[in-house]
Amino acid sequence: MIMIKRAILIGIIILNTLFAFASKLSSPNGIVRLEIRVTDRVEYDIYKNNTLVMANCGLGLDIKGVDLKNKDLLKSVRLSHIDRQINPVVALKFAQIHDKCNVLTVQLKNGYAIEFRAYDEGAAYRIITNIKGDLKGKIKVINEKVTLPLKEEYELHLQPAKDFTSNYETNYIHPAAKTWKQTAQMSTLPVLIDTKNGVKVLFSETDVMDYPCMFVKGDSDKGMVSAFSGVALEEKKQGDRFMRITKAADYIAETDGKRTFPWRYFILASQDKELLEATLPIKLAQRSAIKNTEWIKPGKVSWEWWNAAAPYGPDVNFKSGFNLETYKYYIDFASKNGVPYIIMDEGWAESVDDPYTPNKKVDLHALIKYGKQKNVDIILWLTWLSVEQNMGLFKTFSQWGIKGVKIDFMDRNDQWMVNYYERVAQEAARYNMLVDFHGSFTPRGLEQKYPNVISYEGVRGLEQMEGCQPDNSIFLPFIRNVVGPMDFTPGAMINMQPEVYGGKRPNSAAVGTRTYQLALFVLFESGVQMLCDNPSLYYKEQECTDFIAGVPVTWDETKALQAELGQVALVAKRKGRTWYIGGITNGTSRKFNVKMDFLDKGKSYQMVAFEDGINAPRQAMDYRKVISQTDREQEMVINMSRNGGFAAVLTEIDR
Repeated sequence: MIMIKRAILIGIIILNTLFAFASKLSSPNGIVRLEIRVTDRVEYDIYKNNTLVMANCGLGLDIKGVDLKNKDLLKSVRLSHIDRQINPVVALKFAQIHDKCNVLTVQLKNGYAIEFRAYDEGAAYRIITNIKGDLKGKIKVINEKVTLPLKEEYELHLQPAKDFTSNYETNYIHPAAKTWKQTAQMSTLPVLIDTKNGVKVLFSETDVMDYPCMFVKGDSDKGMVSAFSGVALEEKKQGDRFMRITKAADYIAETDGKRTFPWRYFILASQDKELLEATLPIKLAQRSAIKNTEWIKPGKVSWEWWNAAAPYGPDVNFKSGFNLETYKYYIDFASKNGVPYIIMDEGWAESVDDPYTPNKKVDLHALIKYGKQKNVDIILWLTWLSVEQNMGLFKTFSQWGIKGVKIDFMDRNDQWMVNYYERVAQEAARYNMLVDFHGSFTPRGLEQKYPNVISYEGVRGLEQMEGCQPDNSIFLPFIRNVVGPMDFTPGAMINMQPEVYGGKRPNSAAVGTRTYQLALFVLFESGVQMLCDNPSLYYKEQECTDFIAGVPVTWDETKALQAELGQVALVAKRKGRTWYIGGITNGTSRKFNVKMDFLDKGKSYQMVAFEDGINAPRQAMDYRKVISQTDREQEMVINMSRNGGFAAVLTEIDR
């Protein structure tokens, strides 16, 4: 009898060792829970409020020459926790972020480990390797497997990509998971998954270094799976700004064998408001590699491309265009309105291939000197290829007095291009220069490691004009802007409803109301927030310009007031003692009450508000400016026109 019991016990131990390890990891408040299983593979389930959100999610890393086909994978398990304060260099939501989570590190055999983290707002994991590699310590990653099973009733919100040259500027699509799984269609990150059980899941990645960006695609059997560009073996130049991969390797990265791989994270929102306040990407990213960051100064930018550098009117006694007199006019406008930068877009140089020879009509050096006299600095546009071929330009530009660069048309997401972004950030930081990436992928954490990377495009923004519709842009605060800064280029002063749109450069126009445009400066987040329109129009609309120019680009606190995915987004943001409110809606007019309980107790505030006018549903430029007094005990009634918005500044009244 004793021998039988001993045999049963030994059998159980063998089964547990060879076939199963299971562990639970909960967030500090217990709301988020991971259940992790290690057999001959690693799987995990995600719970929120004891509701199963994602089940049987899979992960794995295939490395050339490393065999993990062993049912006895587990080596050890370690629990730990993190509790610290983060003070972002460029604080787009909060000046202080409490980073608190519980950590489970699963050490596997053959040099693999997986670090799981459970936060109150979501969960994340990353793979860690400690593999000797070749003589240089390098390994070849054949593929990384990410599998997210999708129930048929899930609704997806994602940005389709035809291939790995995506510039992340397509409109969102909103298919049912049942439909999308059958298509094998590829999507950029981030993606938002509505599980229809009370939880929305935003899935993305951060800390992507020396590694390609992840895409996801539909799979009829597995649901949503990862996809990566192969390492470039051969390339071909197209035009003056593209370098396309014509032959890719059968592996996605050649990298150090001893390293951490990118974080794959899930923000779990029971209310849509939680997405507008989420900070998980910042918590997971690396801290600043730049020790002295005093020179990194976010701010507004006057931009000439959208309005075709065409000021006009009685104060314009010169032929406007890409020339010295026009840029002086932009500098004068910026100076008068407290805007610290202007961007000089394509045309400032004689050739896009030569960043050292300015256009003679522009006289760049005279403009730099003129700008210094007016307290306005200059950011220069460049193609990425020109930068790659002239990395010494950062030193030269710094000597000239240029404060930053806007680098465009990367349109690639392979390992080499990811490394290019970091090389640019490093070199720019050496000379105290800001970087704004256009034609880019979405933020992947580099902006935290190198906070001189002040913004990214990676969005269907206002430069698309009629192609930029509020019905699409309303998703941006819930998806794209959650992962990091977004150079949307707001600020249009010619405003139209979609059925009467007729804008074209130089009379560029935007779909949506005037108030909608004002609200974007509060709602959308970017370290360089553009004023896209013509100074001539801003002068004519000075009270709108005063509001736009006065909105900060960094914030101490963010509070979501009203949020419904695809319908309405309204936030309050604080800078010092002053609050701003900004919100937009889609093609449906709406009315709702908002509590003012985010304001300080016992304080009164003067509120200067911009509301959609009574005729805004037809004439989008109709708005009303209303000045009133309020406090935290009051409720505010907000009316938004279709494709409209609301914007306000609340200034504490001293007693």
